[in-house]
Amino acid sequence: MILEKIKSDGLAHLSYFLGSGSEAAVIDPRRDIEAYLDLARRNGMRIVHIFETHRNEDLVSGAPALASVTGAKIWHGPNPAEPIVYADTARQGDGFAVGDARIEVLETPGHTDDSLSYALHDSSYDDGAVGVFTGDALFVGDVGRTDFYPDRKREVAGLLFDSLRKILSLGDQAILYPAHGAGSVCGSGMADREFSTLGHERANNPRLRIEDREAFIDAKVAEHHYQPPYFRLMEQLNAEGGGRSPRDLLPPPVGPEALYDLGGAQLVDVRGVADFAGAHVPGAYCIPSDMIAAFAGWFLDADRDIVLVARDADQAAGSTRTLARIGYDRVVGYHAGIVPVATKDRAFASVPLVDTQAVNERVDQRADRWTLLDVRSVDEFEAGHVEGAQHAYVGELPSAAESLAKNAPVTVMCGSGARASIAASILLQTGWTDVDVYLGSMKAWKAGGYRTIEGR
Repeated sequence: MILEKIKSDGLAHLSYFLGSGSEAAVIDPRRDIEAYLDLARRNGMRIVHIFETHRNEDLVSGAPALASVTGAKIWHGPNPAEPIVYADTARQGDGFAVGDARIEVLETPGHTDDSLSYALHDSSYDDGAVGVFTGDALFVGDVGRTDFYPDRKREVAGLLFDSLRKILSLGDQAILYPAHGAGSVCGSGMADREFSTLGHERANNPRLRIEDREAFIDAKVAEHHYQPPYFRLMEQLNAEGGGRSPRDLLPPPVGPEALYDLGGAQLVDVRGVADFAGAHVPGAYCIPSDMIAAFAGWFLDADRDIVLVARDADQAAGSTRTLARIGYDRVVGYHAGIVPVATKDRAFASVPLVDTQAVNERVDQRADRWTLLDVRSVDEFEAGHVEGAQHAYVGELPSAAESLAKNAPVTVMCGSGARASIAASILLQTGWTDVDVYLGSMKAWKAGGYRTIEGR
């Protein structure tokens, strides 16, 4: 019996290949399915089942594409928000054989109404489950978010409490196999570790340690999560069935002139914070390649072409792959670097970077009409911020910053400066003219021992 974890960086998505004898199953596959096909070929196995734990909000499911190649059956939970047209329904108590492995279905609603967990048993050892695939119901160090049903907040939080107890009843020995790890938008308190057991989580997971149902509900209702606009696209594709990821993930190279004659395409600079600050094409989004999964879905239109500015072909291909995983297939070209643009005597822009001393002096002097804009999450902001800073979450710009004067200086900050650079590019795109970025941001401020304010 083999069990392989397939991780999608950026999304922090975890899928699994389970094989025994000549048969295999895949749990929560991503859209680029080659990894599962390669594992099946290398081990001489045939994929016979594909199990979905729920309708994902943050990435396109690869189940329909994988089924079309392998002929495997797709199983999804009951009570989806809309019919999952490509899957059959699995219910509480259903069982499936995969060689000597046995998968038993648990209905675990709360994160979503259609949430399932799959208990893994080894037929040769019948003393409890070996492990459990929990989807987004239970993570390492956290539990699933319950904010997708705003009119039923307390009800769904209570459902999750009950579901977690059902999962824990499998026994402390069971290994935990969640659908996401640290860095995913599907939770906020996950441990930076991808292995655990139900016993360890029972003892250490802060949410599981809340044993009173009403107290658990209160805690979940008090959480604050953000929902990027692209979640709606994911809901549609994961009900109708998204196609296979594009085979050629390296878009064609384009010349400098194409960056200035976009024909309606969106220009995205994925090189990194320092690269963008030093020199970039005016009007470009700054979304570093390792932040695409978290932030591209806030700002980009999936129905419009995309042109990338990348350091090299490898970064362009990796960025295109991440975009495809969240349903953005229209990457039509890339340009390597900014130096060729400058040597063609084309206009380029830069974003000044400022340090802690400069920000502190501005705070002390109460610079006239100057704004320090903190673009972290509201939870981060309320946990501690620079005195006088205004808050507007980066994903909700520019509408969240409409109260700022476009002709007045703005310094943007976050936790380190990365999200602030994204925010600066959004502000510059939409009419703000005097924008700089506090590099180091809150980490540097705290390292310097400066005073922070808690709460609003």
